[in-house]
Amino acid sequence: MDPVSQLASAGTFRALKEPLAFLRALELLFAIFAFATCGGYSGGLRLSVDCVNKTESNLSIDIAFAYPFRLHQVTFEVPTCEGKERQKLALVGDFSSSAEFFVTVAVFAFLYSLAATVVYIFFQNKYRENNRGPLIDFVVTVVFSFLWLVGSSAWAKGLSDVKVATDPNEVLLLMSACKQPANKCMAVHSPVMSSLNTSVVFGFLNFILWAGNIWFVFKETGWHSSSQRYLPDPMEKHSSSYNQGGYNQDNYGSSGGYSQQASAGPTSEEFGQQPSGPTSFTNQI
Repeated sequence: MDPVSQLASAGTFRALKEPLAFLRALELLFAIFAFATCGGYSGGLRLSVDCVNKTESNLSIDIAFAYPFRLHQVTFEVPTCEGKERQKLALVGDFSSSAEFFVTVAVFAFLYSLAATVVYIFFQNKYRENNRGPLIDFVVTVVFSFLWLVGSSAWAKGLSDVKVATDPNEVLLLMSACKQPANKCMAVHSPVMSSLNTSVVFGFLNFILWAGNIWFVFKETGWHSSSQRYLPDPMEKHSSSYNQGGYNQDNYGSSGGYSQQASAGPTSEEFGQQPSGPTSFTNQI
């Protein structure tokens, strides 16, 4: 039997059934989707400029761009419709800061989730030996929750700006030839942004996962156990008051029963002495 099968048969991966490890595994998977859909993006748009002089026209102007979206470095040439002269232009904007921050958070979240999942599965006893491991895990989880919220929000705003900067109608406004009514400028196709939209969705899903996992990590710390130690148990208090009431009722019941038994009739010893009267009377006769 190979080592992986031995570990599985021994129940080593049973920790994945617990919420703490299961959420870490989901965080690992969602982090991969987040930085893959954003960091691996490349797209483009196509424009056409139809000049009055058809020999000067260019009906297929391709403009390609990709992560990290430094659009001001994306250059392209377009006809001016004034002879053979061509105009060199560049897209507008630099959105690399929000995109790179988002991908950086996703990569480090993936690495930490991978390391934490390995610890949960193979070193769970050492993880719970003292309070240091859970405390570090708790602090890191809170920090990554905040980073996911900030990174996803910043990238969502950056993505909206990228869409505006790469809108074909906005790019056409940069061309001098398109400002002349005699020339016909049009967009052949727009860039496809579906994967970038997906990256924003995965970013906020990662925030929800990390924020939800805060509670399960907090339960592993000494802070949770110490707070539970000093909290009064309402069931125990109710049970104590009930026992006190029951004790008083038992005492009352036992004393009342004893009085009733004493007043109901003679005891067995007295009952046994009753025949002595008639017996002595018969003897006298």
